Amino acid sequence: MKPLFATALVFVMAAFAVQPLFAAEAGSDLAGNGALSDSPLLESSLSDNSLSDNSLSESSLSDGPKVHERVLDNGLKVLVKRDARAPIVASQVWYKVGSSYEHGGVTGVSHALEHMMFKGTERLAPGQFSRIIAENGGDENAFTGRDYTAYFQTLAADRLEVAFELEADRMRNLALPADEFAKEIEVVKEERRLRTDDDPEALAFEQFNATAYAASPYRNPIIGWQSDLDVMNIETLRDWYQMWYAPNNATLVVVGDVDPSEVFALAEQHFGPLESGPALQPRPREEPLQRGEKRLSVAAPAKEPYLLMGWKTPALADAEQGWEPYALEMLVSVLDAGASSRFSRDLVRGDRVAASVGASYNAFNRLSGMLLIDGTPAKGVSVDALEGAILAQLERLKSELVTEQELARIRTQLIAGKVYERDSVFYQAMLLGQLETVGLGWELVDETVEQLSAVTPEQIRRVAQRYLIQENRTVALLEPQAMDAADAPPATAMTGGDRHVH
Repeated sequence: MKPLFATALVFVMAAFAVQPLFAAEAGSDLAGNGALSDSPLLESSLSDNSLSDNSLSESSLSDGPKVHERVLDNGLKVLVKRDARAPIVASQVWYKVGSSYEHGGVTGVSHALEHMMFKGTERLAPGQFSRIIAENGGDENAFTGRDYTAYFQTLAADRLEVAFELEADRMRNLALPADEFAKEIEVVKEERRLRTDDDPEALAFEQFNATAYAASPYRNPIIGWQSDLDVMNIETLRDWYQMWYAPNNATLVVVGDVDPSEVFALAEQHFGPLESGPALQPRPREEPLQRGEKRLSVAAPAKEPYLLMGWKTPALADAEQGWEPYALEMLVSVLDAGASSRFSRDLVRGDRVAASVGASYNAFNRLSGMLLIDGTPAKGVSVDALEGAILAQLERLKSELVTEQELARIRTQLIAGKVYERDSVFYQAMLLGQLETVGLGWELVDETVEQLSAVTPEQIRRVAQRYLIQENRTVALLEPQAMDAADAPPATAMTGGDRHVH
């Protein structure tokens, strides 16, 4: 059971086989059975590739193409990475704004604005953006997350200027027609009904976040609370657009068969004339120390019970010790990184207390988050028994050192995943954009595997002892209510991607 990244979320990526940075919370946040749906389809833990040798060495990762960086006079950061294996290019614009920037009364505005970015500019009619990309043989879409909103196109390399011209136009010249908004907000409400209100595990996850977080904006759903969607108006979106959508609050990422100097020239031509916006920083909303376990139950029509547990944990951006988030990533991989991991081996196939069980954590958020574990008990097994079995696994991590053999397997998977990710220009751009937008810096792309590989068994035990404690835990239980045909969620409902039809 793995989170499916971005985490986003109300999100995208169904067409792109995107994976997360590494074992992600996801937002980031989307468990394999669809519960943790606050992430754009971008975060997913490592798969078990049954690699038994170390033929993929860390040294093989150090000779990759260079990332070129330039900042335009208006503040737009441009990142370019050449990958000439195929005559294609991925172009992405990342804005530093998402649901964690929102305040009470306007939740969901970032995602609603994302929808409206396809509804016309001062010179383009609604839907014309997408038609132009399609006419040029390209693919395009967008996704909203907790910490960012991103727009992307994949095109033949010689069509890059088309994407630049269109993105520059809507960066500062969005039309936001009221009649289009009136229709699109109903689309957003229906999206919420399908993905949250009619999905019992997603509903439990939403209630879990609202209970677990006291102050952090991560307590709000990315798609927004229904009451806020009901009163949202075009003026709210226009204010949000004018506040956050500006070149000095964005990063342009290009990966593919391109010449960096030519890309910079095109960026200067199309984005350079745009005026900067205000220099904004979201107000800090630090989560207070949790001083006792929180438990909640969610009653909803469902076929089976569902258990969700979370422990407050730091991210790289705010960890007291820089190694701790990497140790938490490795801890999650010990529990849930393929068929040979402890959860799968011991709880699903061994003791058979779980029909499914998974763990996730994301070190790459803008704010601190949680290490999450969720699961469904096997037939005839109580939720209490499943919870006890999970907690026993955590106690084992606190008392026994993980073996070097286990860590060697996980390290091999990490290195293999780093090599395989280079097969996708889209995913390469994705990593650069996400790290840069959450404030960690794109340079971390080349450091992550080395940092994870340096984690020791003792460090894994130390973070387990420090963070996986009862006082720091929130537990949610989905209590199934009777279902009838009218209650059952549609079989075709999407669980992660924000795949718009423009």
